[in-house]
Amino acid sequence: MTGANIPDFRVTLDGQDLTGKLRPRLIGLTLSEKRGDEADQLDITLDDTDGRLALPGTGAVLQLHIGWRQGADVTLGLIDKGSFTVDEVEHAGPPDQVTIRARSADFTSDLRTRREQSWHDTTIGAVIAEIAGRNGLQPRCAAALAAIALPALVQSRESDMALMRRLGREHDAVATIKQGALIFAPIGAGTTASGAPLPALTLRRRDGDRHSYRVEKREEAEGVTASWHDRREAKRKSVTIGKASGAKALSHVYASESSARRAAKTTLQRAERQPVSLSLSLALGRADIYPEQSASVAGFKAEIDAVKWLVAEVSHTIGNRGFVTGLTLSRLGES
Repeated sequence: MTGANIPDFRVTLDGQDLTGKLRPRLIGLTLSEKRGDEADQLDITLDDTDGRLALPGTGAVLQLHIGWRQGADVTLGLIDKGSFTVDEVEHAGPPDQVTIRARSADFTSDLRTRREQSWHDTTIGAVIAEIAGRNGLQPRCAAALAAIALPALVQSRESDMALMRRLGREHDAVATIKQGALIFAPIGAGTTASGAPLPALTLRRRDGDRHSYRVEKREEAEGVTASWHDRREAKRKSVTIGKASGAKALSHVYASESSARRAAKTTLQRAERQPVSLSLSLALGRADIYPEQSASVAGFKAEIDAVKWLVAEVSHTIGNRGFVTGLTLSRLGES
C-alpha cells in the first residue's frame, strides 16, 4: 500500500467502541509501558472547545489497541495493549480540553496489601501460582524458575508485589502483570501474557530521529552481606559475598542460608556492572515493542553497538506528530 503513513487506534468501554467519538476530538494519546511491578499508564487528551464532551467517571475500564491504518514502510494493523482503569479526569482551558488518565487494570489494590505468610519445602512455581490465584490472575512462571526449590520463604508485612520483586532480585528475574497474567521470567526473557516468548529486537540508528547514551559511575561495593534466620539455633546469622570490610548490608532477613547467599551474590554482581542506558525516539511507531524484550542496536558508536540491551520502558504517542515510539534501554542484567 502506498501513500502517507496514517496511525490508528481503537478504544472500547465495556465492549462499546468509542473510537468514532474520540477520533475527531483527539489531541494526543500516550501509552507508557513499564517493566516489572510498575503499572502502565494511558493518557488521552481531547478537544472540548464546543463544551459538548461528557466527562467520564473514574473507575471505567478502557481497552486500547494502537497501530497503523496505512503506510508503505510500517506494519499495518492494530495491536492489543491491554485494559486500563480510569483514575483521574481533568478539564482545563482555554482552550477547553479533557485529559483522561488511566492505569493498568490488572494492578489491583490487593497486590499492594501487606501480608503475613510463610512457605516450607515449596518451589517458586508453587508460590507464583498461589499469589496469582488469590489476585485473580493466571500464573505464567518460566519453567527454569518454577522448579527452583524454596526450603523456606517468609512474607512478613510485605505485599505480594514486594515479595515478587524480592524473588526477582534473588533469581535475576522479573515479575510483571499483563492482560490478566502474572508473569515471572528471567530478566530479558520477555514473554507475552500467553507465555509465548517475545522476539529479540534489532534497532538501527536510521530507525530513529534522536538518541541519548549515558554511562554512570559504577557503584562502589566490593562486598555484600545478607542476614538469615537459623530456626534450629533460633538466632540471626549472616553471610558475606566479596570483601567483608565495608560490605553493603541488605535490610531483608532471609529464611535460609542459601537464600541469603543467593541474594548477596546477585546484588554484588549487579553492583559490579557499570550502569549504561540508551534512549531512542523512533520516527515510526512500533506498537509491537514491549518492556523486557532483549535488543541489539546498530549504526551507533562501537561501544554502544556492543552492549546487550534490554527494553526498560516504552512510550507510544499518537498526535500531531503522527505515531512515534520512545524507548529507554538498559544493559541486559541490570534492574
